[in-house]
This record gives sequence, structure tokens and C-alpha cells, in this order.
Amino acid sequence: MILGDSLSAGYGMRVEQGWVALLAQRITAQGYLHRVVNASISGDTSAGGLARLGQLLADVRPQFTVVELGGNDGLRGVPLDELRRNLDEILAQLCAAGSEVLLLPMKLPPNYGPAYTQGFEQIYRDLAAKHGVLLGLFILEDIALKPELMQADGIHPTAAAQPLILDRVWPLIESALRAKTRDQT
Repeated sequence: MILGDSLSAGYGMRVEQGWVALLAQRITAQGYLHRVVNASISGDTSAGGLARLGQLLADVRPQFTVVELGGNDGLRGVPLDELRRNLDEILAQLCAAGSEVLLLPMKLPPNYGPAYTQGFEQIYRDLAAKHGVLLGLFILEDIALKPELMQADGIHPTAAAQPLILDRVWPLIESALRAKTRDQT
């Protein structure tokens, strides 16, 4: 399951062009029998993801979850304690439900000031360590500063960037899929 915001919902493009749809295709092509559920909503915040999580866990019962939330919290200047609480509870619920988790950290533009941006980024490192979950890389690293890979708003990646995003997250996802497959045999 992918629990994310517009970066995973495929904002500004056809759904099949987004990295999550490409992930589903790759999983099938690689012979894995896992189903991908994209529970991402454009504009979602950590509070929104947390509010939806209970029902998602009941409906989907994910073995593996990618959490890609927090960017909208940061862009809105949500207090860091609130973001920390929400992500902490999301990770706690996912772990309690038996889902492995890949937490994708977000980054903010420097105009939010060093105290906020550094504190924001530290939340992801702290919570990944606290819950013993995988910590990925910022999915727009090496993408966000290339205008040809970003939509006109400067926030959302283009369809051309989606395979690059998938390649950034794939090694950790594939490693978890391989481990799950070994455990089931």
C-alpha cells in the first residue's frame, strides 16, 4: 500500500503514468504476486493520512506500506510537533498491524528557515529509528532542481520524472518483496 499525497497520487498526469502505477507494472513483470493499492490523495497531510489509516488497514491489510506524507504539512507550516505526532501514530499503527514500512522523507525549500527545515527532516530520521522501519531517500532528490522534470508549479514532478522516482524507491521495495517471498516459501 502507498499512503501518500500528490507526489504518489500522480498529480497533473494520467494515473498510469505515476510512479505507483509503474511500480505495480514492475512488480508484475518481476513475477511477484503482490497487489499494489495506491491510497494516496493529492493535498493530503499527515493528519489526513492518519484519519484514513484505520479503515485502510481494515480494508487492505498491507504486508508492506510506503508512507510518503508530510510535504503538505511542511508547505503549510504545520507545527513540527503535530507532524511528529501524526507520523509517529501512523508508523505505530502500521507496525502493530504487521506491515513492514518504508518511510519516505520529505524536504522543504530553504525559505522556511533552517530551524524549521532541519527539524522537519530530523523527524523522519528519528521516527524511522524509533519504529525500526526502512528510511528511504527524498524522492525528488536530483529531480526537483531540474525544470524539465518538474511541472510549471515547481512542486510536482512530470510524467518523465516518474520512472526516476520509481528507480529511487525500487531497491528497498524489492528487497522487502524478496524477503516476504522467502518467508512464504
